[in-house]
Amino acid sequence: MRKNETDALPEVNDVDRHFVTSLQKGLDVLTCFGRQHSRLTLSEVARLTGMSPASARRSLLTLHQLGYVDSDGKRFWMLPRALLVAHAYLSSRPMPSLAQPLLDALSERTRESASLGQLLDDDAIIIARSTARRSLSAGLGIGSRLPAYCSALGRVLLAGLPPREAQARLRSMTRVPLTPQTICDFSLVVELVERCREEGHASSDGELEIDVRSMAVPVRDRQGQVVAAISIAVRIERMGMGEFRDAFLPMLNRARDTLAARLPLG
Repeated sequence: MRKNETDALPEVNDVDRHFVTSLQKGLDVLTCFGRQHSRLTLSEVARLTGMSPASARRSLLTLHQLGYVDSDGKRFWMLPRALLVAHAYLSSRPMPSLAQPLLDALSERTRESASLGQLLDDDAIIIARSTARRSLSAGLGIGSRLPAYCSALGRVLLAGLPPREAQARLRSMTRVPLTPQTICDFSLVVELVERCREEGHASSDGELEIDVRSMAVPVRDRQGQVVAAISIAVRIERMGMGEFRDAFLPMLNRARDTLAARLPLG
């Protein structure tokens, strides 16, 4: 049976003709809100999205009418309807639900928080997470983004790319020191990513938060491609880096292997 032409994806050269700019702007507005930007004025939304004030206003008023944002006439904020977008992803993709019980078990066993992340632009985005009773960091949760150049999750995911692509991404990233210990130098970060490719794990020691160290390992699909990474983090005063690696790397690897074995084909 011949596939309906309206169901087929457009050819690469035909994409621009089908691109809906207004939809892009609406999504850009939705995703500019966050913990640091929970209530935004029109001019702040325009600045964060790079839109003109007129475009930002049209997008905000449309989202307001649809029930995705609310406003007091000056500032805008997100409404629960926006969760429908995240729920659609979490409920339709197998990896988050397959990973959750493994992250819960890992967190319970180590008494630390564990996360599953994937590469998104210049960041690692958390798609599943289990938080330990001794909460380690404020604000991290599903949908949080960590800079790829200085996070353990990000370095593992970059190491899963072809070397030239990983270097090209790193070169184009804005790399700023988040703490005095953040490694920003291009050559040094490339060296860390290459070491991760060889050793099978990556770490970040006080680079995202001065008192937190983290470690991550790659998750591969049935074809051997890196499709995600699992990480765990501890406070620096709890244990040294060597002890952290010796104690938790075997558990990370077991959780990774179990998740990889449960991933569906294709």
